[in-house]
Amino acid sequence: MAEVIIIGGGPAGVSAGLYTLRANVKTTIFTQGGSALIKAEKIENYYGFPQGIGGKELYERGIESVKRLGADVIEEEVTGAEYNGRFVVTTSRGKYECDALVIANGAGRNVPKIKNIKDFEGRGVSYCAVCDAFFYRGKKVGVIGNGEYAVHEAEILKNVTENVTIFTDGQAAPKFEKCDTRKIKSVEGNEKVEKIVFSDGSSENVDGIFVALGVAGGIDIARKLGAVINGNYINTDENMLTNVPMLYAVGDCTGGLLQVAKAVSDGAKAGIDIIKKVKNKA
Repeated sequence: MAEVIIIGGGPAGVSAGLYTLRANVKTTIFTQGGSALIKAEKIENYYGFPQGIGGKELYERGIESVKRLGADVIEEEVTGAEYNGRFVVTTSRGKYECDALVIANGAGRNVPKIKNIKDFEGRGVSYCAVCDAFFYRGKKVGVIGNGEYAVHEAEILKNVTENVTIFTDGQAAPKFEKCDTRKIKSVEGNEKVEKIVFSDGSSENVDGIFVALGVAGGIDIARKLGAVINGNYINTDENMLTNVPMLYAVGDCTGGLLQVAKAVSDGAKAGIDIIKKVKNKA
């Protein structure tokens, strides 16, 4: 059982792990074999690499470092998190508990390129089933997505309504009892969402739409746990601690300078603060 779980294996998450591991804090890192870092062909503005270094190589070196120190590095998709006295992280394969949780998997919110969908945000379009499912009790709702994250959100919605459909927007259907694979053209309604219109001219009436494209990003996870979100970023204090006790956010999901140097600094600050709190708790 981990004392700290870090979601994300990029520079911010690995930096936090390097500190916690050296202090003998049991650390688990979830990664999916890459981060935004691996998209960088060459990094030439990071300390210690006069000839530059490829993003993929830097990522792999970071993972090697935490593994050498004894981290459990698990390649599983994180689909959500909750708190029940300890943090419980849900992945595509199971559940894992910890005392401290570090969100380090980026800021990106995946918004589908569907006509009108952004216009209905807050008026029937939501990005958080845990936050807004209550408002759709007994109503007809759709989830836009086609992966594990979409299924996770749909399962949450099933607690309040039996009428849940995953709309894959032309992609293959995941393992869920009710899926619709038609290509989506637009979202329509007056004051709020009323229907999804498909490319073939057909439509489906819905009371609400939950967007769950790709994988759960840092903002999605933080919002579900009650962290304060400022625009597209997670609010933290000087130690990268959110308003939720023992919940940290580091790297791109906190905004500011989106550079490796800043990510490493964020991770170091979070790791040091976690060590103090975990050791004091013990």
